[in-house]
Amino acid sequence: MSDTSLIDELPGELLMWVLIISELLVFGAGLIAFMGVRLTDPAGFAEAQSHLYRTGAAFNTAVLVSSGYLAALALYWRQAARRGKARLALVGAALLGCVFLIIKGAEYADKAAQGISFESHPFFMFYYLLTGFHAAHVLAGVVILLFVAWRDDAHNIEAGAQFWHMVDLVWIMLFPVIYLLG
Repeated sequence: MSDTSLIDELPGELLMWVLIISELLVFGAGLIAFMGVRLTDPAGFAEAQSHLYRTGAAFNTAVLVSSGYLAALALYWRQAARRGKARLALVGAALLGCVFLIIKGAEYADKAAQGISFESHPFFMFYYLLTGFHAAHVLAGVVILLFVAWRDDAHNIEAGAQFWHMVDLVWIMLFPVIYLLG
């Protein structure tokens, strides 16, 4: 029988897992509320959803998944004593996070130009709250990735990659529910 507990076998930091689980619960609750309100007005939600730019959101999905790959690759390279490649991968992941934010900002600007706000329809209240909260996490993740590129020991990279993968996972939950669910 082993002396290690399940918690000891978790990769990364325990407190980062607590943060990740709490963030997933917050976003999950938001998505459940979104779907519950959607049941009260499916036609209105479908019409509101038709104003979204699905191709841009799909591209943003590819951007975040690619950046997550780079964050994972950074940890692999750092553990393989390829410090320069690890740093480059982290900076690349952060830059892709910036690309995500630029595309999201363009989407918000387009909605503003159309006169669409929080108050336009309950769909847009949830849209702005959920995607805006996610964008704040992307921004925080970009800062974290750049910080761990600077302070690039394997432990820091692993913690930064953990956070970044949570950001990816949240977007993978948001994208189909907000942009595709018909």
